[in-house]
Amino acid sequence: MTSALLCSSRQKTAPTLAADLAAAGIAVLATVEDCSKLVQALVLHAPDVVICDLPLPTAAWLQALQMVGQTVPRPLIVFTHDTDAAHIQQATDSGVHVYVVHGYGANRLRPLIHLAQARFQKERQQREAFEDMATRFEERKAVDRAKGILMRAQSLSDDDAFRTLRSAAMNSNQRMGQLSQHIIQSAHFAEAVNRSGQLRMLSQRLVKLHLLQAAGVQPVHHAALLKDSLQWVDSNFALLRKNLSQPTYGDLLEQVAQTWELLKAALAQGSTDVVEQQAEALLLGAERLTTNLESSGAAAPLHVLNLAGRQRMLSQRYSKYVLLSLVGEGAVVDLAQASMRAAQREFEDALTYLNGIPLSTPDIHGALGAAGVAWLQMVAAAQDAQRLAGSPRSARLQELATGSETLLGLFEQLSTHYERSMQMLLGEPEDKG
Repeated sequence: MTSALLCSSRQKTAPTLAADLAAAGIAVLATVEDCSKLVQALVLHAPDVVICDLPLPTAAWLQALQMVGQTVPRPLIVFTHDTDAAHIQQATDSGVHVYVVHGYGANRLRPLIHLAQARFQKERQQREAFEDMATRFEERKAVDRAKGILMRAQSLSDDDAFRTLRSAAMNSNQRMGQLSQHIIQSAHFAEAVNRSGQLRMLSQRLVKLHLLQAAGVQPVHHAALLKDSLQWVDSNFALLRKNLSQPTYGDLLEQVAQTWELLKAALAQGSTDVVEQQAEALLLGAERLTTNLESSGAAAPLHVLNLAGRQRMLSQRYSKYVLLSLVGEGAVVDLAQASMRAAQREFEDALTYLNGIPLSTPDIHGALGAAGVAWLQMVAAAQDAQRLAGSPRSARLQELATGSETLLGLFEQLSTHYERSMQMLLGEPEDKG
């Protein structure tokens, strides 16, 4: 039996309409006279159809009917005496399926209910078809974007990228559109983690370059590198502001940006103490931002990318503290040497970890091997610089500077390899054997 919720703005006619509906085989579950309680009654009684007796529908009633369509859609019938064309249009816009002027006839109740139900069903089918078409269109766009990401990351052709997507979707029991959205999201977070991680590295590199200039080690060359680093930081901030969600990460990013302005001012003034202080503040803020970004994506692959990215920072940090230990005095030297040893331990532990992960490409294996050799050479140069003086020390400092830039380049390559790896894009955890 079809059930109905009866709405009436006049108490006298409601019993008559309810009786006629019952005679027509329609079960009236309840009668609502207050339009503000219509949605609540619908949720409570869950009728098949809503029938309204509204001689002159008010704006409040029409708004209530519109809320029905937005929250608990049902076939809507309105019996009225209102012949105003504008009101008829307004009722239609509010989701009314049958608008009957000049009352009703008892013998027409069932056909009108059937008409409302048919229109409601057709409306639902059209809406579902539109939503399905929109979903398919969005999925197709996502597939095209994901293919582009794979083509750039893995140097694949369009056909090969499509086959890779299809195979991965089948293996993971996902739709291609669903997997494509995941790849887009993974690539987004991987790039953000990489760029934010570069800010950490640049905070240390800038101090290193500042100290090399002050020590007279290829001052022109290192001044050019410092200028490039300043532009690099600004470029990363521009990209992160463009790509990151402001409600989610805006406060963290702006805190780092404010610290960056202070560091730029300190570099312009040339005070090493202030430069070092602001660089450490920038490092702390960038670390906080990067950690939050890592936790928002596919945790295991992003952790590897983040770790590789930190190696860039540690290579610069170690070099910085070697230089500070040579130009400082007293407690500054002791602190610099302790920090240098801490950076060395952290770098070597992370390098061991990265070497222990089964690698998916020869490029990653080769870059890690080269990084290990470059690290040993740089540490040897640092140790020699600390025990030598004069020209021999200057020569070793030049080796230190060159070695730190070599390591930076190698771990930039590694970070790019990890960022573009299939494990990263597909969100697969690294296998620790």
